[in-house]
Amino acid sequence: MFLNTTKYYPAALLALTIFSCGKKDQQQAPTAPPAVNVTLTEVKSAEASYYDEYPGTVVPLNEIELRPQVTGFVTGIHFTDGARVRKGQLLYTIDAQLYDANYDQAVANLNVQEANMARAQKDADRYHELEKNDAVAKQLVDNADAALEVAKRQVDAAKASIKASQTSVRYTKVTAPFDGVIGISQVKVGAPVSAGQTILNTVSTDSQLAVDFNVDQKEIYRFTSLMKSQKASDSTFSIRFGTEVYPVHGKIALLDRAVDPQTGSIKTRLVFPNKDNQLRAGMSGTVMVLNNASAKSLLIPYKAVTEQLGEFFVYVAGDSSKVTQRKVQLGTAIGPNIIIKEGLKEGEKIAVEGVQNLREGAVIQEAAPAQAGAPTQGAAPQKK
Repeated sequence: MFLNTTKYYPAALLALTIFSCGKKDQQQAPTAPPAVNVTLTEVKSAEASYYDEYPGTVVPLNEIELRPQVTGFVTGIHFTDGARVRKGQLLYTIDAQLYDANYDQAVANLNVQEANMARAQKDADRYHELEKNDAVAKQLVDNADAALEVAKRQVDAAKASIKASQTSVRYTKVTAPFDGVIGISQVKVGAPVSAGQTILNTVSTDSQLAVDFNVDQKEIYRFTSLMKSQKASDSTFSIRFGTEVYPVHGKIALLDRAVDPQTGSIKTRLVFPNKDNQLRAGMSGTVMVLNNASAKSLLIPYKAVTEQLGEFFVYVAGDSSKVTQRKVQLGTAIGPNIIIKEGLKEGEKIAVEGVQNLREGAVIQEAAPAQAGAPTQGAAPQKK
């Protein structure tokens, strides 16, 4: 006996189709990503004292290049390279034979001119006596007076020539213009030198040295106020070389005459005592200016900051357990924290731990703070 199964096929096919579609829909149903465990901290404000830093260069308060004022050959060097010199101390001598000869010639010429003047004076006196008795023509008297005047002018010229010769002789000796330290000689004995051209050496002061640095024109008022209010014991200004801080504080001496229109900055000068000769002209360091800001600053942990293409961001927690990535402007780092200039408000909560797992709009779950040791000071922002 045969059973007729044809009538059962459509029902079975329909059931199989419904089962398959249900299973497929079940497989394609989206699943929400798990919440990211993070540690949150509240943005707080505090009075922060820190140092603003500027690149600076050590320069002498007074420095001069020694150049000869006469041409000749160096005949003597009268100092030790690098020695301390006193104002007026003899440093170099230049061959003076030619200049001595010129001086002697000028003296001889003066003697001749004075003799000519004496003769002209006698002639003038004699003609004036004759004029009293109408024994001579008026023109001869006038000629005698004119000759006397010429003779006097020639004497004056001869005296001026002597002074010029004396100056040249004096310039054959190069002396220290002020107390200071002299460098390594640029010439040797016997070397030819040219007036105003050849550099013999350099002398600079070293009991006090200046440090020049540039500040933005927006800070002119601040530094002018610091210059007026500074005291002898002021610790506002320091300078650091690498990791070593110079042990003596400096004083602000001046702000330059004008702002540089190309950079919008103005040169500022500090003065530091140099008793132990630890500072040398030409050194480069970092000027540190203490900033006692009376206004409160927003401080957050440095590790909460991430960097993307040179810009800095933090993740701010919202009411719906989601985070929003927000751009911030960083200020000065203070230990493990950093000042936020723009981008956050006091009282907002930001993610500190688990930041590397966050994205814009990520769902978060607050976890207990990590028990690890304190974060390293000055840690760099995390790069994504």
